[in-house]
Amino acid sequence: MWALGAWVLLGAVCAGSAQLQFNVIKSVEQTICNQTVILPCIVTNLAQKNTKVMFVKWKLEKKEFFSFSGETEMSHTNENFSSAKLESLQNLKLGVASLTISKTQAVPGNYSCEVTESNREGETVIELVYRIVSWFTPIENSLIILFMVLAILFYWIQLAITVSKFETTLLKISLFIAGVVISVFAVVGFSLLISDEFKPENQIGLGLIVLPAVILVPSQYFLLQKVCENNLSFAIGVVVLESLGYLIAVIGFGLCVTACRPINGAVVIAGLAIMALTPVVGLIHAILTRSSKKDQASTVSLIIINLG
Repeated sequence: MWALGAWVLLGAVCAGSAQLQFNVIKSVEQTICNQTVILPCIVTNLAQKNTKVMFVKWKLEKKEFFSFSGETEMSHTNENFSSAKLESLQNLKLGVASLTISKTQAVPGNYSCEVTESNREGETVIELVYRIVSWFTPIENSLIILFMVLAILFYWIQLAITVSKFETTLLKISLFIAGVVISVFAVVGFSLLISDEFKPENQIGLGLIVLPAVILVPSQYFLLQKVCENNLSFAIGVVVLESLGYLIAVIGFGLCVTACRPINGAVVIAGLAIMALTPVVGLIHAILTRSSKKDQASTVSLIIINLG
């Protein structure tokens, strides 16, 4: 009876020692921004730490597509996973059997990693999940669109207030065409910028929003020039401030356009905010100037009537 118990205990110990253990990682995420996907597989209780006695197999939904033999240092891959390779051959003896696959060949699903060390073996399962990500966050998209709409709206309001002051029809037509052009570019840009998942069209959309906005800078000067005939320094100051906003927006665009998930969206937003709020100063000045002139005209009329 004692001998039977000893055999059972010995068998349990041997069975336990034959089982490789892993860092448990249930899932990893893949997005459109990934160039490669790393499937983690890390053994925590290797005994010999010798690549020569190790063998690695990777399966997708229980179908083998990659294997590596430490004895021959040769790997075999399925043609559908030709890019698959061990993340680090040097770290395999330390238990790192993680696999890298190009994003074009990484298929969402359940992957299993089987590692053998001499007569010990073990397996772990990792789910690869595809997650949809947008280029900018919804809040950033909303702010970019909001400030650009405000910049264009204030331009049209200012044009409507000052258009009667322009003596030449050509300048009136030019300012009107400028407003139409920037409005069309912005609308097309808005439609391309917004999408559930990042696409190259998003970058084109941001470019159509930011770059043509330069039209607003000289147009703003011509509008203020008529309102501030006796105070051109004020008009120049407003235009310089708007130019600064445009420069900031362009710098932000340059920082964002090369990134799959831009982290400098706030720079673009700040630049467009300056461009949107600067014309308000000119608009208020135009309204006050117009109101002041009306008051002066009314006063002169009253004086003339009293004298008469």
